[in-house]
Amino acid sequence: MNRRRKVNRKNVAKHLMRYQLDLVGKQINDTIDNEWEDWTITKKQYDRFRLYSIKTLKKVFKFNTNKAKDTFDWFYRHFGLKLEE
Repeated sequence: MNRRRKVNRKNVAKHLMRYQLDLVGKQINDTIDNEWEDWTITKKQYDRFRLYSIKTLKKVFKFNTNKAKDTFDWFYRHFGLKLEE
């Protein structure tokens, strides 16, 4: 049985990483043997990821919008895929 785990403080970072990778057709396992630092995301995918992440962070941490945006910006700087140019 394939049950979805509830997103919480312990797994939110992994959840957001999986969501981001899913947008570009990749999985966490793909990051092990590949140069994932070279993968890119389109502006449209980034916008979708950003909106989803902010909503999720607000819900999980009970953040206000500005705190959720700041947290997303930090997360994306450290773990985000490069934007296509």
